[in-house]
Amino acid sequence: MVFIHAGGKSTLMDVQLGVTIPVDILLGAYRKGWFPMSHPDGNLYWHDPDPRAIFPLDTLKTDRRSLRMLRSNTYEITVDKAFEQVITACGDRKETWIDERVRDSYVDLHRAGHAHSVEAWRDGALVGGVYGVAIGGAFFAESMFHRMNNAGKVALTYLFERSRELGFTLMDSQYLNDFTESLGAVEVPRTDFRKMLARALDSPVRWIS
Repeated sequence: MVFIHAGGKSTLMDVQLGVTIPVDILLGAYRKGWFPMSHPDGNLYWHDPDPRAIFPLDTLKTDRRSLRMLRSNTYEITVDKAFEQVITACGDRKETWIDERVRDSYVDLHRAGHAHSVEAWRDGALVGGVYGVAIGGAFFAESMFHRMNNAGKVALTYLFERSRELGFTLMDSQYLNDFTESLGAVEVPRTDFRKMLARALDSPVRWIS
């Protein structure tokens, strides 16, 4: 592995690991605050943003419309029922950081019990979902998709509610954008994020499907 200092908000590191990232390498990276992304040059890189975006679970105000739809059973919500379908759908867009290597790496991580998905269904069809990585009391929300009105946001709302119920203390959002900011994401300095992460990793909390 060769470090590349790109400046700005991320530190990049070449991933010289073949087709997929081994589960132990991926988990070790997350424990340090790193996550992988595919770039247009065809390479995979580790990212370590500064500042870092998070959803502050203790003060987060849930989107009211999504919460109403969740509580009214507008969509059938399941957990870990269709992980591979969710991550494939998340990568099915014109510009994506989820290539085949990333997808297969997270499918392996899911099979090892550390990557999870929340699915939204309508009439037996998968219409929205979100996936991420759970380690200790930290949940790293990776990506979301929707094929029907608000379905992805309803799945994300379930993820927020379930994470709080289980006692998670950190919900990572990686980079801030207009969409995540509209849902309540905020930026914190990387030094603060690492302190939050260390505390969360020490928590006995575990994700339960």
